[in-house]
Formats: sequence, structure tokens, C-alpha cells
Amino acid sequence: MTATVKYDEIEVGYEIPATGYDVRRLNLVMYAGASGDFNQIHWNERFAKAVGLPDVIAHGMYTMAQGGRFVTDWVGDPGAVVDFGVRFSSMVVVPDDDEGATINISGVVEEKLPDKRVVVGLTARAGDTRVLSKARAVVQLA
Repeated sequence: MTATVKYDEIEVGYEIPATGYDVRRLNLVMYAGASGDFNQIHWNERFAKAVGLPDVIAHGMYTMAQGGRFVTDWVGDPGAVVDFGVRFSSMVVVPDDDEGATINISGVVEEKLPDKRVVVGLTARAGDTRVLSKARAVVQLA
């Protein structure tokens, strides 16, 4: 695969349209199976509340993965992501109802680098709460 976004067509300040990623308890159970992280705060409401959390919370790495998904969906090639990092700033609380939670992610091209690479800054929120900070990806464009 190669990136579908062209370096020459992107400028600093280019805004990548926001996308919402729904999170249900089932997603967390599936992620636990894939990652091996079966910490009860991610699936057991009683336990999560007993340790002081408002409810079950999404895995931090699951939240980070949605940021990576956002970038790869935009660029069209998972292999185009050269570097990716975030800091976790808050939890994604996932109630056990028909709605769950939604992680809303948007991005902006912050810098153009040599060799057709760009730095994309991401904003990730669950409701009004910013859940990732210092979220950045370096992406190889076509």
C-alpha cells in the first residue's frame, strides 16, 4: 500500500475532519483478549467502582489505538505512520448501556518535514473531556 494523501496538496494548518469512534463494553472485552490486559477496571463495573472509578474505563492503549486508526484512515496506508505517540490525560468512561462512549478525534497538519513527511497533531475527546494530550504522528505522504 502507499499513502493516498499527496504531500504537495497539504499545507500546514490543514484540518483532518473529525471522526467519532464508538466504544462499547464488548469492544473492551475484545481488546482485553487481543492485548492480554484483563484488568477488571476495563470490564467489571462493580470492581471499577470499588476502586474509585466512576464506571468501567477503556484501556489507555485502546484509546491510543483509535488515534492511530484515525491517522491511518486519513492517509490510506498503515505503513505510512513513521512515528506515533501520545500522553494519556483522562479516562474514557464506558457505561453499560446502548450508547457506551464515543471518542471523537480530529487532526491538523502542524509541520511539513523533508522527504514528504508531515507532523499531524491530534485532539481526542470523550464528551467534553480531552483524553489524549501531546498526541502526534509523523506520516509519510505520497
